[in-house]
Amino acid sequence: MSEEKCKRVYITTPIYYVNDVPHIGHAYTTIIADTLARYSRLAGMDVFFLTGTDEHGQKIEQAAKARGKSPKEYADEISARFKSLWDEFEISYDKFIRTTDEEHVKGVQKAFEVMYENGDIYKDLYRGHYCVSCETFFTEQQLVDDEFCPECGRSTSIVEEESYFFRLSKYQDRLLEWYDSRPDRILPKSKRNEVINFVKNGLDDLSITRTSFDWGIKLPEKIGDPKHVMYVWLDALMNYVTALGYGTDEKLMHYWPAKVHLIGKDILRFHAIYWPAFLMSLGLELPHHVAAHGWWTRNGEKMSKSKGNVVDPKEIADAYGLENFRYFMLREVPFGQDGDFSQRALIDRINSDLGNDLGNLLNRIIGMSGKYFDFRVESDGVATHHGEELKEAEAIFGSVEPYLYEIQTNRYLEDLWKTLRIANKAIDTGMPWVKMKEGKEEEAMATIALVANILAKVSVLLHPFMPKTTQTIAKALGFTIDHESYLRLVREGALLERFTIEKVPPLFPRIEEPLVETPAEKAAKEEAKKPKKAEPKKGDAEDESGANLITIDQFFQVSLKVGTVVEAEEVPKSKKLLKLQVDLGEAKPRQIVAGIKEWYAPADLVGTQVCVVANLKQAKLMGMVSEGMILAAKDDEGLALIRPEKPKKAGTPIG
Repeated sequence: MSEEKCKRVYITTPIYYVNDVPHIGHAYTTIIADTLARYSRLAGMDVFFLTGTDEHGQKIEQAAKARGKSPKEYADEISARFKSLWDEFEISYDKFIRTTDEEHVKGVQKAFEVMYENGDIYKDLYRGHYCVSCETFFTEQQLVDDEFCPECGRSTSIVEEESYFFRLSKYQDRLLEWYDSRPDRILPKSKRNEVINFVKNGLDDLSITRTSFDWGIKLPEKIGDPKHVMYVWLDALMNYVTALGYGTDEKLMHYWPAKVHLIGKDILRFHAIYWPAFLMSLGLELPHHVAAHGWWTRNGEKMSKSKGNVVDPKEIADAYGLENFRYFMLREVPFGQDGDFSQRALIDRINSDLGNDLGNLLNRIIGMSGKYFDFRVESDGVATHHGEELKEAEAIFGSVEPYLYEIQTNRYLEDLWKTLRIANKAIDTGMPWVKMKEGKEEEAMATIALVANILAKVSVLLHPFMPKTTQTIAKALGFTIDHESYLRLVREGALLERFTIEKVPPLFPRIEEPLVETPAEKAAKEEAKKPKKAEPKKGDAEDESGANLITIDQFFQVSLKVGTVVEAEEVPKSKKLLKLQVDLGEAKPRQIVAGIKEWYAPADLVGTQVCVVANLKQAKLMGMVSEGMILAAKDDEGLALIRPEKPKKAGTPIG
């Protein structure tokens, strides 16, 4: 797509669901969007960049209740974490929207009214398999083993309730026409066929309201049905236009339609089918592109809380440098494919691509210009002595932009790095040190100036990826990166005028070993800190039953805490086990696998409190990690959990 001809560019991330703290997948989407926004501004476009949080739905209501908070209090807390991280990452968003914002609520209610008046919404009875975690209904054909959600693997429940429906089936043919109108409506193009096949198989009308919970946007008053709240996906998807003022002041609606909606592949169906159908009903233009990226694994394994291998983007950025992290994320994996994160791969990118190719090239010309020309550089002889190399590099500089707008950031960076190889080769073959001995100062200067100009142009085109690093390079080369330098050096192909190079410290110090402890290393270190258990000695005190007595100090080696059960589900193929997520007042809930299925149903446990052995060594049950033990008493009449008499704050010690 030719963004150069478009004065306005609207770029969005998905609004992130506040059921968890930010992880590497959230960071990946947001960094891509930030890079597109920065490039578009550099190219002189009027950019509006939106991100935010999705805060309604049954899952949030339940999570808040389990923590003893109101849904709004819980949403405020998690939303603030996202905003804080994006601010710390210097994400250049223009608006951070929350679905609890008053303007958003009004805009969604306005959209419901318009679709209702258009005859696209009607009332009926719905019965289907509902996944609370995904906030989605599934047909029996879609279920795994007739019960489990095809998206997250959790159990679904049969829900029957009155609902309002959106006539999604009405838009099947128009959607197919939209996909056919241009092949890059959905990026990467490999995902396009997935969506088309889904639509061709037939679309059912979509249930868009719920009566089984309250934490959501109520229907407009004129509908006169206060017991209904809107389906979370109708609510969430509308953020892309309510952020521009749809349904209220509409002062920013001139940015619509969006040039690109950046999303994860797990929510492609909602954005490539439901969203354009909603827009058709509202009479609004459709977005130019919906771009879906893949998932991230860690060292070849799927990330999960139970494995303890979820990558914290802040921890990695703090250890290795934010801009190095940005480069790695955008260079390591082709957009749309799943990517694997490992510290070794990150270190290799920093040492090789950034250190050896980019940083070392800058160091070479700083050294040579200082030694031979007192840091002065003139570009007059570049075209004469290095015309071919300059022509080859300029061809690359002029061809990389389409990769960026097709979200092929890895291809963009690969090609940009080809020019660094041209520059390094020019030094190796031109050998300025030899030319100086031969008295060919003009040729030596031309080689240094060629490299300086290639570095200058690379720094401009790399600026959206690594804004601070590239300004440091530009400062060393005597210019500032802005729209004017973009036009002059990249668009017009001009060379730097006479300037003096400024010495800068090495940009990418070499890293030899991983800087962040792995989950296994952290666990081992914590285990090593624990006092060793004393071996019972002969003659130790025994009670009347013959059991060894312990001291008060030995008792306090066991950490007992009050926990709140946040989630509970059956373990497939097991007659005894339940898998629980238990809040102990820590950064994230603990996964505990307990043999209590015969006495407790999962639904009866959510929101209740239990007593947990919190410093028990991790164990594996049926391949699942268990991070603690729940206390219970069992006799001939069965098993009963040990619970606090009155509700206590999660994590309260028991002594």
